[in-house]
Amino acid sequence: MIGFFNIDARTGKPVSTFILIVIALCSISIVVPAQEETAQDPVAVFNQAQDLHEKGDLAGAIKLYENALKIEPAFPEAEYQKGTAELALGKLAEAEKSFRRAISLREDWTLPMTALGSLLLDKGEIVEAEKLFARSVEIEPQNAVALSALTELRVSSNAPPAALEDLLGKVSSLAGKANASAALWAAKAALENTLKRRPAAKLSVTKALSIDPKNRSAIFLLADIALAEGDLNQARQLAQRVAQPPSDQEKLLRATILAAEGFPDEALKALESITKPGKAANDLRSNLNVARKTTPAELEKLLEASPNDVAVLGRLCVMLRRDDPEKALRYCRRASEAQPDNITHAIGFGAALVQAKQYESAVGLFRKLLQIVPDNSTARANLATALFQLKRPVEAKAEFQWLVDNQPTAPGAYLFLGIIHDEAGEYLDAMANYQQYLRFADESINKLDIEKVNLRLPLLQKLINSKKK
Repeated sequence: MIGFFNIDARTGKPVSTFILIVIALCSISIVVPAQEETAQDPVAVFNQAQDLHEKGDLAGAIKLYENALKIEPAFPEAEYQKGTAELALGKLAEAEKSFRRAISLREDWTLPMTALGSLLLDKGEIVEAEKLFARSVEIEPQNAVALSALTELRVSSNAPPAALEDLLGKVSSLAGKANASAALWAAKAALENTLKRRPAAKLSVTKALSIDPKNRSAIFLLADIALAEGDLNQARQLAQRVAQPPSDQEKLLRATILAAEGFPDEALKALESITKPGKAANDLRSNLNVARKTTPAELEKLLEASPNDVAVLGRLCVMLRRDDPEKALRYCRRASEAQPDNITHAIGFGAALVQAKQYESAVGLFRKLLQIVPDNSTARANLATALFQLKRPVEAKAEFQWLVDNQPTAPGAYLFLGIIHDEAGEYLDAMANYQQYLRFADESINKLDIEKVNLRLPLLQKLINSKKK
């Protein structure tokens, strides 16, 4: 048994394992004389390469892997490890060649298959990548990396429900084990969400984030669910969590949120920064271009021919909410009535009620909606705002407290909690919430409120000191 390191194809980092090199090299046709120097032993050279690989000397490791392959060309382990080192150095063409050579030498080895599939996926060669991942899962049903990648591909390509169901069964079997990774739970959630099992998907994605709070796939999926449920507030918070390092997926999410908020120009700017726009980005761009060219008057004319066109009604609901909330309210109500199962229209209707200052009606609607979607932060925020405007501080405080408990970096709820505590003479609690607000508020957006809070703090400190005396 000879010790060496397998290298993760994604990170290029070595992971210590053991492999039976004697079996791996059983096909060697050249017999090395016993008196030959160790340097001519391909296994010895391979192990030297592994040592350099582990120390981060990737260029040196590649040279030694090549030396080992000169001595013994039929050495799949050396080809694979050379590929991982080349991939880590950004030499994609060389890495692809090495992975293909490793597979040709050992056709049932899933490590190079998965590595090659991931490389091809990044290049956009989806058809071959999917075949490699499917083959890997066929050979090794418990291959979590291949299962996760295959899930991503089949979800994005709108695979038939039967294929998704079959894949969900395999993923669920692995996710149920004690050491299941966040990636597996995220894959399970993606399949459940695509199969319209949203409650199950939310439980799975929550499990993924409990294992790895920074798992980007899980965060993006949760943001997609939030958008589908009209929870723009939560979608914004999730977008902030994946803002660094910036990626095309994060830019698309930000553009989608801006579009849903009724800011087509800003959404298009976000789309322009995407380096490799896919179908979703192109579809959103097309819709935004149509929206920019279409005025409310033109949309209203379209309704004359098709009074129940939900897309037009929903767009008018968003477009008019700031400038003409009363009119927006009518369109929001009609959109909600035309598509009662779409929670987004109902939340838009409630938001329009708040903007139209019909606070009592808004409270009644959001109380009902929260029985259906209790974790919808946009519904909570609108309910809290309506209660605050109705001078019902105890009820408003409970809703704002829910928001800060579930979205601890969202500034708005801290500001309202600070005001509520301040007005109640609870100065220490007011101070704590004002300080949290200042910590998380964006000066470019909240400049006026930040100035007001900063003006209030010295007087508040005096009141606190006075109470202590």
